[in-house]
Amino acid sequence: MLHGMQSKGSVRSRRVVTLVAGIAVAVVATTAARPAFAIKQFFDEFKEMYVNAEGSDAEKALAEAVETAKCNVCHYGKSKKNRNAYGEALSDLLDKKEDKENVEKIRASLEKVAGMEGPDGKTFAARLKAGMLPADAPEGE
Repeated sequence: MLHGMQSKGSVRSRRVVTLVAGIAVAVVATTAARPAFAIKQFFDEFKEMYVNAEGSDAEKALAEAVETAKCNVCHYGKSKKNRNAYGEALSDLLDKKEDKENVEKIRASLEKVAGMEGPDGKTFAARLKAGMLPADAPEGE
């Protein structure tokens, strides 16, 4: 074989390796690019109802807290199964599969839960109006 020339087999092998590597990168990229929110529609309606980044100081504080917390508005830790008190209350009213497109039910559930009392003795609505997330992670978490 002359210098700089490669056999057809080695060119094919490199192409196959490149193709497999490309597919692997694509799979990793698509699984890593999942939505940051447990149920995007629920989070979007929550933001629509409660977040106003241009409002009062408390509203701006809430907007910043929500932007930082993302799915931890309702959850805590790394697992979507871990729900704070607010997330637990919502999960009693909403089914993630059946209700994710039902804007009226999502909004009604958010309103109902807002009037409920959290572990700190304040209603979730009072915490939101004070510029705080509706609930914290359980102690020790």
